[in-house]
Amino acid sequence: MTQNPITQMFDAQRTAIQQSQSLTHDAIEAQRASFEAAVDAVEASESMVEGNVTLARNAIHATFDAMEANAPEDSVDFAELRTFVDEQFDAATEVQHQSLEALAESIEESGAAFDEFAANYAEVVDSSFDAYLDAHEQVERNVDEFAARVEESAEEIDISA
Repeated sequence: MTQNPITQMFDAQRTAIQQSQSLTHDAIEAQRASFEAAVDAVEASESMVEGNVTLARNAIHATFDAMEANAPEDSVDFAELRTFVDEQFDAATEVQHQSLEALAESIEESGAAFDEFAANYAEVVDSSFDAYLDAHEQVERNVDEFAARVEESAEEIDISA
């Protein structure tokens, strides 16, 4: 088939349509990746929680050590204070871990729901693009046939004249 301006126009349109379809799939994959990144970020924040708790606990224990070294002997039960502080940090850490786990689970569930939606959406998009491309090809064939008939008619007119 010869490359005429009409054929080139249809080729350009077909390429644009196929690129749109590809971009749609890329957008779906980017959204999937964002769910995975969110879960990774929540999981990474769990280690930050541990680091922050350790840092704060050690700072408070160091303060107690300094206070104990300067306080009269047996004036304050610092062991009891340390135990109380440790219990509070443990309780707060547990709540934070539970919250982060629930958040990660929620994001994972949302990601799974999105995957199901995305699969159905991608199927609809692909079938729509396929149907559009089929129709586009039929229009191109019709235009080619019409152009060939016009050319034949023009040749017949030239021959007759």
